[in-house]
Amino acid sequence: MALVGRRDGRNFGYGRQLSYAGPQALNDLFAGGHFATVKAHSDRWQAFVRWCRSEDGPGYNDARQIDRRTLQDYAAYLRQQIQQGELCIATAQNRLSSVNRTLAALRGDQDVRIASPSQTLGQKRSTVRTRAPNGQDHQQVRRVIEALGEQQHERVAAIILLARTTGMRLREAILADLPRLQREADQLGRINIQDGTKGGRSGASAQRWVVANEPVKAALQLARKASPPGSRNLLARDESYSLFLQQTVLPAREMLHVHGLKGFHELRAAYACERYEQLTGHAAPVNGGHCYRIDRYLDQQARQQISVELGHNRIDVVSAYIGGRT
Repeated sequence: MALVGRRDGRNFGYGRQLSYAGPQALNDLFAGGHFATVKAHSDRWQAFVRWCRSEDGPGYNDARQIDRRTLQDYAAYLRQQIQQGELCIATAQNRLSSVNRTLAALRGDQDVRIASPSQTLGQKRSTVRTRAPNGQDHQQVRRVIEALGEQQHERVAAIILLARTTGMRLREAILADLPRLQREADQLGRINIQDGTKGGRSGASAQRWVVANEPVKAALQLARKASPPGSRNLLARDESYSLFLQQTVLPAREMLHVHGLKGFHELRAAYACERYEQLTGHAAPVNGGHCYRIDRYLDQQARQQISVELGHNRIDVVSAYIGGRT
């Protein structure tokens, strides 16, 4: 915790170690909330700290020593990592952005920052997926779910199955109104994903309907079984979203990695690839399909439908899930 009213101490009052000071400043900035965001920024800040301490870095352990030249040197190091194939463009840009955010939290101003990480790195992100997503194999997903169940991580297992069968985001799966979804599945044969969505979407007018086939119904049944007593979603009544992420979801991520799943977002991409094949009769481009060459209109219609089901409503975003038009 920073000393109130003082930023002139070592690491601007956040302690003696640069590695410790950054996360503490971020916790203050986000007032103890937004756990996943703080964790992401903190992890990238640690990468910056390791560079500072390396032979390539300046050897600093005090944020007061960091200036624009330091950040330019770090950007040059990241460019070299990209050129050597050791780092992807998106990761490098994220690392610079997190250093910007963490330094601002430490300093209390934005006087020392990289104005444009993308321009500084001289690279543009690729928004087209070129690698087939993990989790397309249903047997692989089943093995992960069984392993999580053996470790009493039933709620995380439910999240995985909801993400894979409906394309829900992590937050959407956790906050989904399970009784409502099961009622819609039984009565309408489809479900409307409303809870925990980006942009404040809510209400019956939010047109994000997903067909409730047998796998979706099975996922809903598993989720309701894992739901704590008295709850309509996967959170206990006295449990916060951030606490659930910190104490339950993040520790279980290792199990995903052991079984070859990179993360929850990969399951959304796996869902999108499967839906593309269902809608077009062709494999997704990232899986070697060439529907765009055969029937451009069919490809366009499938991408539009998938964009709605994923909650983007922007057809250009779909390439990040299924690959580009080839």
